[in-house]
Amino acid sequence: MELRQLQYALQIAAERNFSRAADKLHVAQPSLSQQLSKLEKELGVMLFQRNTSSVELTYAGEKFVEQAEAIIGAVELLRQEMSDISQLRTGRVVVGSMPITGAHLLPHVLPVFKRKYAELEISLLEDSSMNLEKLTASGQTDLSLLSLPLEIPTLAYEVLGEERIDLAVPPEHPLASRSAQGIRTALEELKDEPFIVLKEGQGFRKMTVELCREAGFEPRIVFESNNMETVQSLVATGMGVTLVPHFIARAPRSEFVPVYLPLADPVPSRTLVIAYRRGRYLSKAAEVFIETFKTTVAGLTDV
Repeated sequence: MELRQLQYALQIAAERNFSRAADKLHVAQPSLSQQLSKLEKELGVMLFQRNTSSVELTYAGEKFVEQAEAIIGAVELLRQEMSDISQLRTGRVVVGSMPITGAHLLPHVLPVFKRKYAELEISLLEDSSMNLEKLTASGQTDLSLLSLPLEIPTLAYEVLGEERIDLAVPPEHPLASRSAQGIRTALEELKDEPFIVLKEGQGFRKMTVELCREAGFEPRIVFESNNMETVQSLVATGMGVTLVPHFIARAPRSEFVPVYLPLADPVPSRTLVIAYRRGRYLSKAAEVFIETFKTTVAGLTDV
């Protein structure tokens, strides 16, 4: 059994047609048919049922395809590992990011990375933290910028740093004057306040609710949004209060800017991490991206 025979069989299974498979493989159709017949003879089973209009997998063929895909994947992984050992080659890293967190961190990280590794390509995928965990666990992203805790146990991570959580209130709110006075606000004081929060599926929404519960009350949620910028703008217009990661709070991009207040001890914080699928081989390109991210974020005093 030869590796190319496995590749041929997989292409036929994907195309369900010998002519199209031969075109994709850049081989002559008679040669493709000959190699498949040789493989079937060696295995002692038929992998495909040939019909006049299509090619269908037999039961044996379905089992063969499952194992062949695993073998081809392992071979490609081995080749990638050997290539990375020899030298850092041109590569591509798919990075998942929470939209607002990424908007404030990635502008610091990506220019540094591109200056050092101009030959490497970064592809950015933005989504909610819940979806990013699923995408990372399934291998659709190499790495993802997330915060603890992670819900999916098959994910591993490296810690980037701790980021404190601030309180955002409308400028005319009675607590707003504490900003100039340097007075910290206890979460318990917010039990009667209307809250504006992110929608379900966002990790920071869950953190906000849990922090309020730890302070002894259920937050009275009056409005939800998918966008933290929208949440902050609505707070600024007087619709309610919210909790905001400090790094995001420091650089509002809207004309509607709330007042940010530090919370009383113990000051809540979140742990930012770079997550990846546990046991997955990380390419050299992914490793240098992680290292660049950690080094750059460590130099930001607000994280």
